[in-house]
Amino acid sequence: MSRQVNQVKLGAEFIADTPHRESNDRCLWAARMRRDKVAATLPEWEEMRDLASEIKRHSLSHLDEYLLQFESNLKNRGVKVHWAETADEHNQIVFDILRSHGVKTMTKGKSMAMDECGMREYLENQGIEVNESDLGERIQQLDNQRDSHIVMPAIHKLRTDVARIFADKLGSDPSDDDPKYLNSVMRADMRKRYVKADAGMIGCNYAVADTGTVVMCSNEGDVDICANVPPVLIVTIGIEKIIPSQSDLPLYLRLLSRSSLGYDITQYTSHISAPAPGQVMHVVLLDNGRSDRLGQPYWEVLKCMRCGACMNTCPVFRRTSGISYDANYPGPLGLALMPSYDLHRYARLPFSCTHCGSCGNVCPVKVPLPELIFYWREVVVARRESLFSHDLEEGMMGAVLQTSTNLQHAEKLGLWALRHTPESIAESGVNPWAAWHKNPIPPKQTFREWYEENRPKHDSSDESSKV
Repeated sequence: MSRQVNQVKLGAEFIADTPHRESNDRCLWAARMRRDKVAATLPEWEEMRDLASEIKRHSLSHLDEYLLQFESNLKNRGVKVHWAETADEHNQIVFDILRSHGVKTMTKGKSMAMDECGMREYLENQGIEVNESDLGERIQQLDNQRDSHIVMPAIHKLRTDVARIFADKLGSDPSDDDPKYLNSVMRADMRKRYVKADAGMIGCNYAVADTGTVVMCSNEGDVDICANVPPVLIVTIGIEKIIPSQSDLPLYLRLLSRSSLGYDITQYTSHISAPAPGQVMHVVLLDNGRSDRLGQPYWEVLKCMRCGACMNTCPVFRRTSGISYDANYPGPLGLALMPSYDLHRYARLPFSCTHCGSCGNVCPVKVPLPELIFYWREVVVARRESLFSHDLEEGMMGAVLQTSTNLQHAEKLGLWALRHTPESIAESGVNPWAAWHKNPIPPKQTFREWYEENRPKHDSSDESSKV
């Protein structure tokens, strides 16, 4: 049985690192503020969100039809289409393709679906060299660390961290942390790898059914190089990425970058419908539990278009980083999605939430993330996957809140404890609250007692005269 992820413990380690915590929080909140500013310039913003949500609902309820239409259009243009039911099957299909073409080295664009399958690690174990082309993803690869964010993989790192990693792995100047210099180091290293790559792999933001078009959005241009330079191109597509028609695409393009980074549009929006001259193109359509989720109460998580807006606004994520979730999908999205992959391993994640509701408010396709997180909390408790301490606390609170009399007694008991518990105990390691807070000065009475003494006394004759 897999070990449960302790996001609280991992998050506390990041919180204790003040420079990284402050930088992570500042950068993510800046993206959220840009998102609000640019959304405010579009009077139709909420209508766009409604429409995007409904189109996704329609697409998912007709998924079989649109997938077959998409496959047919691709095949008619010479693209080879494969279907992968599981992550292992996906990895095997990709490896078989690479082996059949004698591929030894490959460049890979950013893809959450590939990361979900553990594809890079699998291929490296098979002797294939895989080089991430996205800057943030490449930083994380060189540092042997999972992504911290689905759009900005290395957002939790400082410039000095990147300078250290590049110096260690790429031989750059460790004392120079200028962003322009570090970008030039990355370019110089990747240019050599692009040229000698035997194959390229990319993901997909939107798969357009009526045209058979793979649409990728990026800000660095690396996706185009991965797709067009090597003689073999492989595209991994999660089956939920289907949208019905080309006419739907502008809506999602308008929402994506604005929600993700607060920019009007991504720098590059690439449309691929056929292999380049002399090139072989494969598309792998990945299920990996997606079709099962369609029939579940949490099916709406499939509407997600991986913009990361929920992470940028989440107070827990901003202060603890995506690394603390130890999951392919961190943040509010991870809380609503990862338990469906492995309930035991990710049972604690749904409790790493303040329920401020901000994630649901910013989602461009209106995934009801707060409700889905509540759902998984109920499932975790019902299936006895929750911590004993959580169950004990919930049981005690259930008894306290069962009647107003119980609550009244608990209030008095709490006030008594606040008055009489020695400071050496109340502000020791026994009380986690004490690490960051000073216990308040006990009031003379509970609010209920104060209210009973001070509430207005209404005269019955005055009341009757108002009738």
